Amino acid sequence: MNTEHTMPNLAGSIVLILFAFAVSGPVRGAALPAAKPESVGMSSRQLAFLDKIVDEAVARKDFPGAVLLVAHKGQVVYRKAFGVSQLIPEKRPLTADMIFDLASVTKPVATATAVMLLVERGDIRLWDRVRVYVPEFSIWYGEKGIAGEEARLYNLLTHTSGLPPYTDAKEAAKKLGDPCTTADLVKLIAAIPKEMPVGKEFVYSCLNYITLAHIVHKVSGQTLDEFAAENIFKPLGMTRTFYRPPADLIDQCVPTEVIDGKPLRGVVHDPLARLQGGVSGNAGLFSTADDLAVFAQMMLGRGTFNGIRILSPLTVDRMTEIFPKVGASGRGLGWDIETDYSTVRGDLFGTGSYGHSGYTGTSIWIDRETETSVVLLTNRVHPDDKGDIIALRSKVANVVAASIRGQ
Repeated sequence: MNTEHTMPNLAGSIVLILFAFAVSGPVRGAALPAAKPESVGMSSRQLAFLDKIVDEAVARKDFPGAVLLVAHKGQVVYRKAFGVSQLIPEKRPLTADMIFDLASVTKPVATATAVMLLVERGDIRLWDRVRVYVPEFSIWYGEKGIAGEEARLYNLLTHTSGLPPYTDAKEAAKKLGDPCTTADLVKLIAAIPKEMPVGKEFVYSCLNYITLAHIVHKVSGQTLDEFAAENIFKPLGMTRTFYRPPADLIDQCVPTEVIDGKPLRGVVHDPLARLQGGVSGNAGLFSTADDLAVFAQMMLGRGTFNGIRILSPLTVDRMTEIFPKVGASGRGLGWDIETDYSTVRGDLFGTGSYGHSGYTGTSIWIDRETETSVVLLTNRVHPDDKGDIIALRSKVANVVAASIRGQ
């Protein structure tokens, strides 16, 4: 029995409820318009399953709260806040416009986009050796002390440089001071022995993107936060996207882990980003679901949003396909496409889709085939870094993909 046609009153009610969610709460700066799902070829009845699975996750205490936004064909069809923004020191409400620590979603949204803008301007090439910009960057040595190939900028972007995943922030602080400059931290990173030959294997590493942030600064003369604000966020009207949230917006920031008895609020969770004073290529960006939906729409628009061009069409195409020189990596230039991290895609979106996730419980997934984006922001690390989000990301993507009725 086709219940979509036998239950018109219920379906109509759900449409109205979901549309109310989509437009509820204040939206600042640029934002996508809201639309009833059916008006853009989606099923409200199917999207209603999102309420159930996210509510259940909050009830299981997988995370204190979440904001989920779904956009299709340039319009928001679902936008809702679940749970609370914090548990400690007391419970506080969560609204859909609150600001989250994006963690590694910083990598594609700020760092990789900044790098590709420098490529477009002719300031750098992806083929450039890393040692052109970081002379101390060590080379992998194989048997009999034979030097391997040198890492290129595309190796940093695709996590194929041979660097390990991370380095101890406390040990780095002992050597460099706290806070330290990105330049000093990059020199320390550059000296770390490579674990394997360049290009051999995908090893997700925050150290690659800290190095890229230094290169952006060295080439452009602007720190990554300055460059990204001027060339990406301000042109797009992403007024609630920034590093180091301003004092007047700290209260709007969703806190993360409790450290030394106090939750981090408006202070980056990642230890290496925190060591650098909050601005880093691997983490440090704060944003809202609404702003990320705008960024996703720019990507779906092959570099444009509301008549403002950020990237060229070919740049977006190259960023969002598996980079051919390291095809086995499953990575684009900044974006995750086909790796063990791609569970954010779910089971139904195609392999032409792409996205990224963040340690704090954030994710974004973009499907160009259906012109759909899914932004899921949680603070799963609050209060004790024990929350779980991986399975839910896949389930959310599946519900959204299944709601698409017409393209």
